[in-house]
Amino acid sequence: MSYTPELVAELEILALYNLSNTREGLKIHHTASPEAVAAAQRLYDKELTTQPDGGYLTSLGLDAAGHAQSLLTILNVAEAA
Repeated sequence: MSYTPELVAELEILALYNLSNTREGLKIHHTASPEAVAAAQRLYDKELTTQPDGGYLTSLGLDAAGHAQSLLTILNVAEAA
């Protein structure tokens, strides 16, 4: 399995969530890039978020966002070394 542009866009949205405050959601505005709008809809379709334009993370979404953000941290630390 490889990272497609669609998966990368979804990971980028998941990386925007503040995991320190689960009561803080996201709003992907209609003026955002078409890729971001489509990624937000796919995350909703996969039941990772509560709204098609972002909203809050579901419990599965919270797990996914945590893994996505951890991966970014690991890769960024490895890149800096």
